[in-house]
Amino acid sequence: MGKLIIIRGNSGSGKTTLAKEIHNRLPRNTLLIPQDTVRRDMLRVKDGKNTLGLPLFKDLLLFGYHNCDYVILEGILNAEWYEPLFKEAQHLFGDAIYAYYFDIPFEETILRHKQRHISSFGEKQMRSWWKEKDYIGFIPETKFSSRTSLIEEIKIIMKDIRE
Repeated sequence: MGKLIIIRGNSGSGKTTLAKEIHNRLPRNTLLIPQDTVRRDMLRVKDGKNTLGLPLFKDLLLFGYHNCDYVILEGILNAEWYEPLFKEAQHLFGDAIYAYYFDIPFEETILRHKQRHISSFGEKQMRSWWKEKDYIGFIPETKFSSRTSLIEEIKIIMKDIRE
């Protein structure tokens, strides 16, 4: 049975950078499911409750469960909107879920976003997407603060999934 790594947080928090770093450190046969790629690039659908991306996310999780050693699910993944996906993940992976949430201030996400991206959206849009302390609730999540470095985040995840 494979392991599921969930990396969540607000826009600009560092989740995509972390997910790519973890993906590169894990062996082949690791599936990376980036929310932005599935929803925006593959399907071109809006996010929200009952987004049309949910069935594809569930299918990708199922594929990963049956075929991969590790699955990384990464994105903002609003806890309320994606609750059906998290319940499916819990059903499939059980205790083999390692979830991480970037619990950092809005101002820090703006700084991180400016350092990492040249993008078509800015502070106004990021503020409209912002949701403070958007925890899943029924899946335990390790929280990363603004003081946790990328190297520390990687070490924490790699240690957790190898125990």
